[in-house]
Amino acid sequence: MSRKYSLTANDTYKFQFSKEEIESLDIEETSSENFHVLKDHRSFNAEIPSSDFYRKTYTVKINSNTYEIVISDELDILIEKMGLSLGSSTVVSDVLAPMPGLILSVNVKKGDTVKEGDYLMVLEAMKMENTLSAPRDAVVKSVKVKEGDTVTKNQLVIEME
Repeated sequence: MSRKYSLTANDTYKFQFSKEEIESLDIEETSSENFHVLKDHRSFNAEIPSSDFYRKTYTVKINSNTYEIVISDELDILIEKMGLSLGSSTVVSDVLAPMPGLILSVNVKKGDTVKEGDYLMVLEAMKMENTLSAPRDAVVKSVKVKEGDTVTKNQLVIEME
């Protein structure tokens, strides 16, 4: 039984491929991001300037045309048909204290733009320093604590837009 894949380009064009069809392509890697492709006696130059393996998204340039590509396998297709999504989650708008402790430093203020993973503040708990980081790209709506404050578990410390 052949594995099936679905490819969506620029949120507009949809294609279905089998594993065998993909393997039958004549592709020659010319550098780490560049490829030469022969398909149906036609030649294509392809470049992959960016990719996110875990989200299965790629930016692909083919003969100077750029496409945003999303690749789905059989499991992804089944999950989508069921109306579910592995990638969907609630948008985190609040940062809560994970445990009771003392705020040692606050690295952001209202209006700051943060990227996912940026350090927001340092919380000391049980003589250990814990860094709280941004759960997503956002703008800081408000900071509810200041250096020296004590917090309880699940206390709101930062609101994000």
